[in-house]
Amino acid sequence: MNYMWQELLQQMQDGDLKALARSISLIENEIPGYEKLLESLPSAPARIIGITGPPGAGKSTLVDSLIGLLVNAGKKVAVLCIDPSSPFNLGAVLGDRIRMSNWFTHPNVFIRSLATRGSVGGLHPKIIEITDLLKAFRFDHIIVETVGVGQTEIEIAGLADVTVVVMVPESGDEVQTMKAGLMEIADVFVVNKSDRPDADLFVKNLQLMLAPTFSKHYNEVPIVKTVASKQEGSKELLDIILHQLQKAHLSDKTFWLLAERAFYLIQQKRMKEIDKALLKKEIELAYQKGNFNLYRFIAGLS
Repeated sequence: MNYMWQELLQQMQDGDLKALARSISLIENEIPGYEKLLESLPSAPARIIGITGPPGAGKSTLVDSLIGLLVNAGKKVAVLCIDPSSPFNLGAVLGDRIRMSNWFTHPNVFIRSLATRGSVGGLHPKIIEITDLLKAFRFDHIIVETVGVGQTEIEIAGLADVTVVVMVPESGDEVQTMKAGLMEIADVFVVNKSDRPDADLFVKNLQLMLAPTFSKHYNEVPIVKTVASKQEGSKELLDIILHQLQKAHLSDKTFWLLAERAFYLIQQKRMKEIDKALLKKEIELAYQKGNFNLYRFIAGLS
């Protein structure tokens, strides 16, 4: 079994995309012994670019544009598209690879859709492990596009080295009531579809929200206007992202983020023995007895 993991790791380091895809599937499905592969992963310098924001903001179109710029610059790019999943079968229901079909067979691009599988925060439960696999493959850039569930997408800040929050001019009213968490995770704000009316007014309101008087986010956060469908503003955005990545260095925040990841992984490991399907059956049986109380039920499990 150990030999299989060693062989897979060697194949990935040799640039075998099929070995990478297979390894991701093995980790997703928690095939026994997959931890051995993870424990063998070398340290790698690749940085993660997180793209998040509300539904309909044009995140996938923007990512498609960024892929083109990076590939033209001779870079190898991996993209993880986190799709919303059905609460019943836990499968991905969008399929971002269709939207990025131009790159599906490109030798320097790897695109994988992952379902959230009900994970709170809009990310995949194995997202940390999968991104570490991609780093071992020696991609130059890893882009993670999260499911558009709006203000709860805070988890991406614990994963990405640079977090890009994408919005549209019609989000103007939402900015006034936007949770501070989403405002503060952004390293870059993108106002996409900025050829629409009120785009300039929206940018102005966003700048006011980010001013030190109104926000704890004291570092200047760039705001970029784009029209991703027309490739407008994408080059400026990429330049800012790359500049932000160069600025990134080891700091107290770095180790807090690593602590967050460690906490998440430990939590996942300890929850491993809990089977949701079995839990559902036990709840059904308890419910049939009458006077069901969820808190008494949970207390009875401990």
